[in-house]
Amino acid sequence: MVRFQLEDDTKERLSFLIKQRLPWLILGLFGGIIATVVVANFEQTLSKNIALAFFLPVIIYMSDAIGTQTENIYIRHLAKFKDSFWSYLAKEILIGLTFGLFFGLLLGLFAKIWLNSDTVALTVGISMLINGAIAPVVALIVPEIIFKEHRDPALGAGPFTTISQDLISLSVYLLIATIIIF
Repeated sequence: MVRFQLEDDTKERLSFLIKQRLPWLILGLFGGIIATVVVANFEQTLSKNIALAFFLPVIIYMSDAIGTQTENIYIRHLAKFKDSFWSYLAKEILIGLTFGLFFGLLLGLFAKIWLNSDTVALTVGISMLINGAIAPVVALIVPEIIFKEHRDPALGAGPFTTISQDLISLSVYLLIATIIIF
């Protein structure tokens, strides 16, 4: 039995749908502002090797994509099979590590070939590995908490998970860059 009320959104009032979704998106906007400040705090690192900035979009995107895919599949799983969080988490950690390793190697190889920079290649490769492993964990924890609160995880999990993962992937990437450069 689903613990939150599923409704046909096509029959709901527009104002109701906006009221449900807007708070989560406002939270995402504030998270985006925080992400901007995080990047600004690493200005010195980025100025040492501007090529690191080239990879910000792909690091963030791939981390989000891995997490979003996990999250969508898990929310569907929750609706059908109820809760099996710990066994699901264990499998997703292995999947995340596999994706992180695979995409880390590809991205690092691309950086090495394109820029001929061991520093950038190592930074993006290690960052992608770590973020690929973290993304499924974040993507499962948020909908699980929302589900446990008897609320619809499809509503709030996306925006909250996305900004959480963005902040984590940015921080991981820029911290690794700082460690490798300095």
